[in-house]
Amino acid sequence: MATSNSKQKFDAVIVGAGFAGLYQLYCLRKIGLTARVLEAGEGIGGTWFWNCYPGARCDVESFDYSYSFSKELEQEWEWSERYAPQGEILRYINHVADRFDLRKDIQLNTRVQQAIFNETTNCWTVMTESGEVFESTFCIMATGCLSIPQKPSINGLDSFKGELYFSNAWPKETVHFAGKRVGVIGTGSSGVQMVPIIAEQAAHLTVFQRTANYSVPAQNEPVSKELAREVKAHYEERRARGREAITGQYLSANEVSALEVSSEERQAEFEFRWRGAGGGFRMLRAFSDLLRDKTANKYAAEFIASKITNIVQDPAVAEVLIPKPDLPFGTKRLCVDTNYYETFNRPNVELVDIKASPIKEITPHGLCTQEREFELDMIVLATGFDAMTGALMRIDIRGIGDKRLKDKWAEGPRTYLGLAISGFPNMFVITGPGSPSVLSNMVHSIETHADWITACISRIRERGYARVEADGNAEDKWVDHVNEVANRTLYPVGNSWYVGANIPGKPRIFMPYVAGVPAYRKIIEEVAQKDYDGFVFS
Repeated sequence: MATSNSKQKFDAVIVGAGFAGLYQLYCLRKIGLTARVLEAGEGIGGTWFWNCYPGARCDVESFDYSYSFSKELEQEWEWSERYAPQGEILRYINHVADRFDLRKDIQLNTRVQQAIFNETTNCWTVMTESGEVFESTFCIMATGCLSIPQKPSINGLDSFKGELYFSNAWPKETVHFAGKRVGVIGTGSSGVQMVPIIAEQAAHLTVFQRTANYSVPAQNEPVSKELAREVKAHYEERRARGREAITGQYLSANEVSALEVSSEERQAEFEFRWRGAGGGFRMLRAFSDLLRDKTANKYAAEFIASKITNIVQDPAVAEVLIPKPDLPFGTKRLCVDTNYYETFNRPNVELVDIKASPIKEITPHGLCTQEREFELDMIVLATGFDAMTGALMRIDIRGIGDKRLKDKWAEGPRTYLGLAISGFPNMFVITGPGSPSVLSNMVHSIETHADWITACISRIRERGYARVEADGNAEDKWVDHVNEVANRTLYPVGNSWYVGANIPGKPRIFMPYVAGVPAYRKIIEEVAQKDYDGFVFS
């Protein structure tokens, strides 16, 4: 192991070895740069390495949630399901690393603790928890939007004598639920995916729900040989459609307002999205104004409420599962499920509303709400992430004048284009706050960012510059624009992790860019064409 006196020098250090880190490494190699990827985990894959809980799978279709940079890769890889499970995505990522010989530049079990910009050398000094030191001209943060678990502040959590698991730090060995009394806390995407699986095996499952969320059926199915041949024959067209779709994934969108059609037509369209159109996020595209108009949104909310009422046999349970009016449909991450609501018809499953009766404490043998005590053999925490900013805020990042990123972002994240941060030269962020990121097909947005960053670095090197930095005024204008666009929608109304509402004390600010992938791509391409307008080279 290197010591602090032995700096390892590279043109670039990339933090994180998920989809973003791997592709950025591939891009930098193509322009002749030396790079080292530093990854905290013992394996590559990022989100898909850590989140291996039962039922974990992607909510974007497999053919789209994949790299587009290699036509050969597209043709050779075979997806087994419309929505790939975690294990298959992880195998895909490992295949990519091997196919393009990326592993030799990836260092595992290496958690970055500090990154400091040296104004004299125009280089970053990156230090790890184990004491290794790396020096590089560029520092690229591929740390992911959902990578820091949110550990709930519950009294007595450490006193529990049974089995305790976090959905986003799931053990690699098999966890056995058979014959056990299991409690799952949290009903976001992770909880919604794992609840049906655990319910099939556990003696009894208690689901502790704080906030009812909207969930729609995935309509997942195996990928037939005929479908695979069809997609691969027209992959280029599919990708092109995805690039022009608001989410970076082609989902047939209805451009008609929900207010312009009859109630029968609305019902038919919603029903088509629920069942016939392939399920999933297609529901968000049922009408053009679901996320802009309160009345249109209410129609969608009422439709899903009716579905919950029809599926769940106990009216009292159904009422708890129906989201409240203060959460507009789609303003919190839409969940995509298989038999989630049906699971609450099982005799071994119980739903507990912890907003009505909050958790008081964890005991050595279970959990106490304000009204009841539950004896449990196992507790699963599906309590989400410190989203979008958590990973960056965990690292001591210091820019010009030794200013810490934590201080700059004390009142919320500020970036230029979601790519760069004023006062932090030669540092780029992949899918950072202020970019479409979590509101898009992440792999598409990752490729868009890594390509842009690589082109910018090439320009710097061609012209002999030592550093590039986002201009403060450009950053201010971008932050204003991001907020302005968001405020035209219903998104900021939702009490979601999009605004940091799940983290106590986190500044409430809407973090993603909602205008969509095509609009965003046009902006960053124009910035590049105007000689990187809004950036300062020196």
